[in-house]
Amino acid sequence: MAKRTKSDIDNIWQEALSESIFPSGCTANDFGVVAVGGKLTPYWVLNAYAHGIFPWPLDLDEDTDEKVLGWFCPDPRNVLLPTDLHIPRRLKRKMRSGRFRVTSDQSFDAVITECSGPRVIDGELETGTWITSEMKSVYAELHENGLAHSIEVWQEDVLVGGLYGIAVGSIFCGESMFHHVSDASRVALCVLVQHLESWGYALLDVQQATPHCSVLGAKDIPRATYLNLLETGLEVPAVFGLVGGLDIDI
Repeated sequence: MAKRTKSDIDNIWQEALSESIFPSGCTANDFGVVAVGGKLTPYWVLNAYAHGIFPWPLDLDEDTDEKVLGWFCPDPRNVLLPTDLHIPRRLKRKMRSGRFRVTSDQSFDAVITECSGPRVIDGELETGTWITSEMKSVYAELHENGLAHSIEVWQEDVLVGGLYGIAVGSIFCGESMFHHVSDASRVALCVLVQHLESWGYALLDVQQATPHCSVLGAKDIPRATYLNLLETGLEVPAVFGLVGGLDIDI
């Protein structure tokens, strides 16, 4: 497939903004749910992101693997502004040590596959996953079209951490991360945030607060504020670019 130009990507987002499949994000219930059901397709996913909503398949009940497709717009919204990024001293030392190599968009399929498998999140092993085969297929197509991106962390040419998400105008919506080596996902996150700043992005949308991100500077903002920032971000889209390694100010 031919590489999408910035103009192509801008046109895709303008099409997604031309109508709203979903109710307003402000109508979400106390759990942040805007709608349930619908279609898990690239167009529906893009339409959702363009209006501050994201998909999240949920277990139907505890006794079955069957899932129902939920669409969320939580209040508050957790975000990480590049100016708020805090890299702890110990993590800075590890990043300076040379043990990691960081790339972008080199192994998107591998990253999303690792995120969908058993992984450690905030110190606990998570064996279930909301990243279904259908989700992987949709995001892989979005990646092929230059809309979804990955950050990879390597140690001796072995993929040991990473994350992926979608660039929406000048906002990057993070989806999931993983690590097989201590701090590898934090390295991915720190490199991503400073990379976003250098390419003109306004913020990283973390969606919901986690201790993992909070320690790096993520904070809650009102949903209405996020939706206003998103509207502005779609008017001044940024290019994602390529990460060249640990070339950040540490």
